[in-house]
Amino acid sequence: MSPHTGNERQTVTLAAPVRGGCFCGAVRYEASEAPFGSMICHCASCRRIAAAPAVAWVTFRLDGLRFTGAAPRSLESSPGVRRRFCGQCGTQLSYENAQSPHEIDLTTCSLDEPARFAPTHHSWPQHDLPWLRFGDGLPAYPQSRPAGG
Repeated sequence: MSPHTGNERQTVTLAAPVRGGCFCGAVRYEASEAPFGSMICHCASCRRIAAAPAVAWVTFRLDGLRFTGAAPRSLESSPGVRRRFCGQCGTQLSYENAQSPHEIDLTTCSLDEPARFAPTHHSWPQHDLPWLRFGDGLPAYPQSRPAGG
């Protein structure tokens, strides 16, 4: 399970793929299965990589995702963590953790229709900047949401 989600895996094939990509359009992707998790991460690593106070993610099965167009570049941001991004415009696209080798988290706002995938929780809020306040009422977990939680 992804350290970001803590969700149990369920495979649901979609009538139409979920599509997304980078800002400049060079890197595109499509997922053929429904996501099984959506969250907002507040960890220092995600904040720093995205240059943002928090990052929203949607989790898919890795084998149900394919990149199209230009190949994304990748960076090992910490041991066992691979992040992919567009080599032309720099848009952060994905997060993969070796502890969850069959999953990939995609940045929610790189999806063509991000509003379809509302977050279900917050993770790592202890890393928040002191001025950041969310009033959405979603549960917050010290690290990842517990499995089945």
